[in-house]
Amino acid sequence: MDELIFFDTLRAGLWNAVLISTPILTAALISGVLVGLFQALTSIQEMTLTFVPKLAAIIAVFWVSMSYMTATLTGYFADTLIPIIEGM
Repeated sequence: MDELIFFDTLRAGLWNAVLISTPILTAALISGVLVGLFQALTSIQEMTLTFVPKLAAIIAVFWVSMSYMTATLTGYFADTLIPIIEGM
C-alpha cells in the first residue's frame, strides 16, 4: 500500500469520526453548561445532578442521529475502505 493512500484513508477515517461524534459531544457540552449554570445560580452542588441530565441528552441525541451516523459510516466503508480491500 502506498503511503499516500494510507494517509488519505486515515485522514478520511478521522474526519468521519469527528463527524459522527459531533452531535453527541455538542449535546453533552450544551447540557453540561446549562446544568452548571443552574447549579451556580441555585448553589446546589449535587453530583448526580450533572450526570443524569447529561446522560439523558446524550441518549436522546444518539437516538435521533443514529441514522446519520450509520449512513456516514457505511458511506465511508463503501466509498473508501472496500475499494482499497478489493484492490489488494
